[in-house]
Amino acid sequence: MNAVTKPILAALLAMMVAACSSTVPPDTFEISSPSQVPVSGSTRAQVLIPEPTAIKTLDSERIVVKPTPYSVEYLANSQWSDRLPRMVQLRLLQAFENTGRVGAVGVPGQGLAIDYQLVMEVRRFEIDARGAATARIEISVKALNDRNGNVVRTRIFTAAAPVGGGENSGYVAALDRAFDQIAGEIVSWTVGLI
Repeated sequence: MNAVTKPILAALLAMMVAACSSTVPPDTFEISSPSQVPVSGSTRAQVLIPEPTAIKTLDSERIVVKPTPYSVEYLANSQWSDRLPRMVQLRLLQAFENTGRVGAVGVPGQGLAIDYQLVMEVRRFEIDARGAATARIEISVKALNDRNGNVVRTRIFTAAAPVGGGENSGYVAALDRAFDQIAGEIVSWTVGLI
């Protein structure tokens, strides 16, 4: 390496380091748990909420956008604060707790004497970008009697909310509104069932 190439290489290396350090981190979002769920009745049952299953597209921190029924993109410069199934699990747990209408609710490893489990699959949690952008969520729920292993009932919950505005926060707000609706329905259905 001669005396001329050393300064050029040093300058190129300095520019590459500066470019890497100036990368803007993605905006990080969360969904909220509904604080007010209209629930009639109550139960002394203890409910376990295992982490929902989901296809790999949804089992990540990336926010899914579907421009067509068969293609998947992700919301630019945005991410969830955790893997989506984990966030759904914990927000549903909080929604149950916020009602004060169940004996106890927890996740695996918390040592509950479990009466029922909610076995869930997140089927959709996305922005449908065909036409007017709409948040769409679909979650399949099986209420499982943990004492005898029987499935008490199965139901598929769906919710949709229009996107207001074209910013990333508008897309996430629509997903949050749809989740608020679906979480409230899951809690009310479960409490009425068990």
